[in-house]
Amino acid sequence: MKKPIGYPQLLYFSLGDFVIHPDKPNWGIGQVQSIVGMNVTVNFEHAGKQMINCNIIALNAAPRPTK
Repeated sequence: MKKPIGYPQLLYFSLGDFVIHPDKPNWGIGQVQSIVGMNVTVNFEHAGKQMINCNIIALNAAPRPTK
């Protein structure tokens, strides 16, 4: 889901959490690798490492995958 630029958001996830990109479900579940301000690097199952600007894209929490 895209948000207007400058829309304030608190990040409710931390390193190691699993997330889903709301506009790219085909990327699969991703794991948060780093957080610098509102820039989050996520390693997605089918898209590899992607940097997401959370001022623009609101990542959704995903259930932890079971082994």
